[in-house]
Amino acid sequence: MSSGIDRRTFVGSAVASGAFTIVPRHVLGGAGHVAPSSKIRLAHIGMGTQGFSELGGLLSEPEIQIVAVCDPNTDSNDYVAWGRHSIRNRIRTYLGDPSWREGVSGCPGGREVGRYVVDTYYAKQRSSEKFKACNAYADFRELLDTEKDLDAVKVMTPDHLHAAVAIAAMKQGKHVLMHKPIANRLAEGRRVLQVARESQVATHLLAYGSGAGNAEIAWHVRQGAIGTLREIHNWTNRPVWPQYAQIPRDRPPIPEGFDWDLWQGPAVDRPYHPHYTHTVFRGWYDFGGGSMADMGIYSLWPVVEELELGVPVSAEAWGTHTCAIVDFVSRPVRNDAAYPAACTIRLSFAPQGERTGVDLFWYDGGMKPRLPDYLEAHHVELAREGILFVGDDGAILAGFRGDNPLRFRTSGQPAEPLEDRAADARRAVVGRRGGAWIQAVKGGESSPGSFLNAGPITDAVNLGTVALRAGKRVVFDSQAMKITNAPEANRFLVREYRPGWEM
Repeated sequence: MSSGIDRRTFVGSAVASGAFTIVPRHVLGGAGHVAPSSKIRLAHIGMGTQGFSELGGLLSEPEIQIVAVCDPNTDSNDYVAWGRHSIRNRIRTYLGDPSWREGVSGCPGGREVGRYVVDTYYAKQRSSEKFKACNAYADFRELLDTEKDLDAVKVMTPDHLHAAVAIAAMKQGKHVLMHKPIANRLAEGRRVLQVARESQVATHLLAYGSGAGNAEIAWHVRQGAIGTLREIHNWTNRPVWPQYAQIPRDRPPIPEGFDWDLWQGPAVDRPYHPHYTHTVFRGWYDFGGGSMADMGIYSLWPVVEELELGVPVSAEAWGTHTCAIVDFVSRPVRNDAAYPAACTIRLSFAPQGERTGVDLFWYDGGMKPRLPDYLEAHHVELAREGILFVGDDGAILAGFRGDNPLRFRTSGQPAEPLEDRAADARRAVVGRRGGAWIQAVKGGESSPGSFLNAGPITDAVNLGTVALRAGKRVVFDSQAMKITNAPEANRFLVREYRPGWEM
């Protein structure tokens, strides 16, 4: 590499300049080999359950080299898995070691586990590349300041840290790959998009493409498959984590090797409790985005985009509550700390062009929609997750992400499968979810999963939370980023920051 161009500039311009086509393949080391100097040097921030679930795809990607990992936790076995020893067994496959942590109960995680996995995998799979050992950090800010030759980061932290990490990385010119959501506050989400525009780095939200079947259905709806669209109903079996109704009162000790202060990040300081961390974070307003941020971005992003719904003009929500007996009197528990065990959220979208207004309903915790009479006549049983489009002339019912769609007519005709117009294209979209971002990092076109395409769905999800917390219908002025009918609800659009964490 000449002194006139650094390695990061080379990586960013390689595709645009054709650098990868003028070097013979045998010089680069054979099929599938990428020269070390041209790899995307990536930091993996967040080494928990989902991080290890997805780590294999990054390790095996020849265009990427993980050079650093980051997590406030050092090494523990207190994470939450989706199956008995599922994460431990997955890590064993990465290591090629079927006996790793034999006899150790629990679910592993932490930065030192991440470092060990990355180093071991590369030592076995990329020994010819003279791999430099992966570095481990507790604080992502220290990582960004230290790793001077870093190209990109993957953000796999709890939701409340997504914006903080992404903004810090983009301000330093790093490309960002992120698990959903972009942020768990509406104002923070917009700030992330602002910095993405200003920095012009390549960004990609990993929810992109997963609900491509719903985009296909939405296309048919636009062609008039069920007449004028009136309502969309989307439901999930989430939450699949313990959903607490009150802030814990006991004070267990902070686990050894866990930096609770760093884990809290920008959130208001509070005493440590395991009910806040490892998977359970999603259920708290401070740390998560609830069930809709967990799953609704997958299913509804393609719908909002294909139908060009824009940002909701209002939101209304209904949630379950719990009661407690105090001094022999039973009263509802006031809860502005955590999402309810189950809720329904209604997002209203204004008419646009020839399209009428549309109401989108979200259900979780076992809640499901009431079916139109003509659909009930078919004795339909709703699955635990699904989506329903209702129009003047009929309805389309499908799996959560748009699989196996059936059209029902108001006339009572037999249900019919919806023509699968673009199955091959849909598979291609899902298959290139990460590939599109890699090409964008190297100077190609922006990924369709760019943060800049996820603005409306990010606003929608976070506005649903505002309605839950406000306990009333809220009317939203998107241009001014303001609740107009209930000024007291505007505080839920933003976060109260700990000193030093302001964005």
